[in-house]
Amino acid sequence: MNKNKLFFLSILVLVFSVSSCKGPSSKRIIKLGHGLGVTHPVHEAMLYLAKKVEEKSGGEMVVKIYPNQQLGSERELVELLQIGSLGMTKVSSAALEGFAPTMQVFGMPYLFRDDAHQLSVLQGEIGKKLLLDPQKYLLRGLCYYDSGKRSFYTKDKPVESPADLAGLKIRVMESNTASNMVKSLGGSPTPVSYGELYTALQQGIVDGAENNAPSLYTSKHYEVCKFYSIDEHTALPDVMIVSTKVWESLSEQQQKWLQEAADESATYEYKIWAEATAESLRELEKAGVTISYPDKEPFRAAVESMYTDLKVQQPEIYKIVEQIRAVK
Repeated sequence: MNKNKLFFLSILVLVFSVSSCKGPSSKRIIKLGHGLGVTHPVHEAMLYLAKKVEEKSGGEMVVKIYPNQQLGSERELVELLQIGSLGMTKVSSAALEGFAPTMQVFGMPYLFRDDAHQLSVLQGEIGKKLLLDPQKYLLRGLCYYDSGKRSFYTKDKPVESPADLAGLKIRVMESNTASNMVKSLGGSPTPVSYGELYTALQQGIVDGAENNAPSLYTSKHYEVCKFYSIDEHTALPDVMIVSTKVWESLSEQQQKWLQEAADESATYEYKIWAEATAESLRELEKAGVTISYPDKEPFRAAVESMYTDLKVQQPEIYKIVEQIRAVK
C-alpha cells in the first residue's frame, strides 16, 4: 500500500463517525478541515463562523476547526465530505471544478471586469445557482469567501509578460482550467499540493506559483520567491461547503443557524480581506520581495483562445460566461 493511501486511510479513521456527532454534553459537533494556516484571513473568517454557530444555537452546535491540512489535502477533504466522514471544508472554486464542473467558470482568466462585477455575480442569481450545483455531488455550498486575485510569484525573475513564463514550471491547483491557463501563457503547469509547495519551491520542483498576496505572505513562500508580478489573471472565490449527508442530518433549525452563520462570516471575511491584502503587500515589500505591475493586455490576449475553445467544447459552460459578462 503506498504512502498516500496509508495517510488517507489514517485520516479517514480519525474523522469517521465524528464529522458531525453528539458530544458528551449532547452538543452537535461539526468538524471543519482546511489547508490554510492559522494567520490567514480565511481561517479568521472560519473562527467567526464557528463563534456565530455557537452563539445562535446557545451552545447546542459546535464547529471544530482543523487547519493546516491536518485532515488531508484539499481534494482529500472534499472526498471525505462526499462520504459524510467530514462535516465541512473551505475549498477553492478551482479545486471544486473536479467535483462540480460548472465551478470551472470561475477559473476562466480575466472573467470579471472589477471587484464590483464579481460581487454582483456571486450575490446574484448566477452565484446562488452555482453555489447549489455541487449538491448533485453530495456537496452543498453555503457561501463564498473573497480570495482576491491570483498573480504569479517566482524565484529567479519577475513575470513582466507571457514570454517570461517560457520554460518555467508553475505550481497550479488540481484544475484543468488553471493548467490550461498557464499553458496558454507559455508556462509549464505543475500540480502540487498547497501543503507541499514550500518544499517544492525550495527543491526546484517548481520555479514559481500563483496566488493572492495574503496566501503568499502567510505561507512564507516569499522566503523562496522574491518576485511577485501582479497580473491578476484570475479572481477565484473560495467556497464554504458542507457534506449533504451531514446537512440532511441536521434539524431545520440547525440548518438555519449554520446557514446564517456562514452568511455572516462571508460578510465579515469580505471586510477583513481588503485589509489583509494591503497589509500583506506591505510586509512582502519589507521582506525584500520585488512587486511589479505588468501590463495585463498581453496576458489577456494570450488566454483569449481559452474562451474560443470553451465555446466549442463546452457550450453549456460558455453560456454561463456570457451570463456573467452580461451582469451590470
